[in-house]
Amino acid sequence: MIHLLATGGTIAGEIDPEAGHGRYRAGVRPVEALLAAVPGLADAGPLSARQILALDSKDMAPADWLAILAATRASFAEPGCDGVVILHGTDTLEETAWFLHLTLPAGKPVVLTGAMRPADHPAADGPANLLAAVRLAARPEARGKGVLVVMNGMAFGARRVVKARCSGLDAFESTEPWQAARADGRFAGLAPDALPRVDILPGYAGAPADLIAASVATGARGLVLALCGHGSVPSAWLPALRAAHRQGVAIVRGSRASGRVEPDANADDSGEGWLTAGDLPPPKARIALMLGLAAGLSGDGLRAALLDCGG
Repeated sequence: MIHLLATGGTIAGEIDPEAGHGRYRAGVRPVEALLAAVPGLADAGPLSARQILALDSKDMAPADWLAILAATRASFAEPGCDGVVILHGTDTLEETAWFLHLTLPAGKPVVLTGAMRPADHPAADGPANLLAAVRLAARPEARGKGVLVVMNGMAFGARRVVKARCSGLDAFESTEPWQAARADGRFAGLAPDALPRVDILPGYAGAPADLIAASVATGARGLVLALCGHGSVPSAWLPALRAAHRQGVAIVRGSRASGRVEPDANADDSGEGWLTAGDLPPPKARIALMLGLAAGLSGDGLRAALLDCGG
C-alpha cells in the first residue's frame, strides 16, 4: 500500500475569486477531493491518504518539516506500507525533499510532487503529477533511491533537484536522473523537537555587514553565505564574520552561482574556521548545517558532514 500525505500547495489550490485569474489560494482543497480528480488512480494499487498540513509552501517552516518527517516515519512503521507520496507546494518542495532525504532511512520510496497550476485550472497538472508519483512509489526500482521528486512527467533525486523557473510546467530540473539517485539518511537516527536557526545571507554589491550581527543577535547558530562567484567574501564582512565565529556561530561559505565552492580556494577557510558548501545551493547547505548542529556536530565533524553532503 502507498501512503499519501497531503500538505497543501498549489496542487490543492483554487483561483482567488477576489483577485481574478492572476492569483490563487494554495492548500484549499482537501486530499479527498484531489484523489477524486485523478482518473486511473484506483488502478495504481491500494492507497491510503491523510491530510497533515494545508499550507502554501512559501510558509513552510522547520517545525513543519519535523511534522512531515514524523508522519512519514509513522507511515513506514505501519504494516503493509510500500512507500509514501507527499503532496507539497512547489516553492520550497526541493528543501523539504532534501530534508527528508537526509533524515529518512534507505529502503521504502518517498516521492514528493505538486503542481504549477491550481486544482481548478482548466488544464491542471496536479492530477497527472499525483498519479505519476503514486506509480513511481510503487515501483521496486524506486527502493533505495532516497527521496524522489516527480513533476511534469519527470522524476528527479532530491540531492540535485531545483526549481529552476518561476512559471511553466517544466519548472523543475536536475543534472541527475532518478535512476542514478542514492539514498542518504545520515541523520535518520535524529529525532529533534526543534531545529537550530540557520540564516542565509546574500552577497551582492554593497551588502551591509550589519546583517551578520543582526542574525547572530536574534539567535542564529549558523550562517550560510550565498556569495558571489566562487564564494567571494566582501572585505567589509570580515570583522563581523570573525566576531560571529568567536561566539560559536558556524559559518558556511557558499555561492549564489552553480558549481562547487572549494575549501581554501578564494578564501582562508582553514584560518578563519569557516566551512564550505561544496556544490550544495545555499538552501540545501542550510538544511545540512541545521541537521549537523542538531546532531551536536562541530568542528571537523560538521566539516566532514557538510563536505560529504556537498558531493
